[in-house]
Amino acid sequence: MQRYKFQVEVHPQYLPEQSDPEGGLFMFAYTITITNMGSIPAQLISRTWNVNDAQGMHEKIRGLGVVGHQPLLKPGEQFEYTSGTRLRTPTGTMHGSYFCVAEDGEKFDVDIPMFVLDALSDAPGNRNLH
Repeated sequence: MQRYKFQVEVHPQYLPEQSDPEGGLFMFAYTITITNMGSIPAQLISRTWNVNDAQGMHEKIRGLGVVGHQPLLKPGEQFEYTSGTRLRTPTGTMHGSYFCVAEDGEKFDVDIPMFVLDALSDAPGNRNLH
């Protein structure tokens, strides 16, 4: 078992009731579950996000903690939170990283895998063919 390992799962969702497509505003929520898969406790200190829309606009967002918390996770523990972002296009992507410090003082980064923000496939009347 690795000493320092956080697993990150992301579930994005389009928020049509908070969006204004004619005005070029598309709101998204994303729920993230962070699980300490390592063998020692570690704390999430800060985050860095890269937000990209379909027109090539790029925004880098840095900040302490997540939704006002800097969770300390023991091995096997999870922390879940929901946050949001806005785009000027109906589709885009996000990815980033968390900066963490283990109980023994070791510092490590956790990649947040890229995920797609998509207002089109969630629109009423659209069907996904499998």
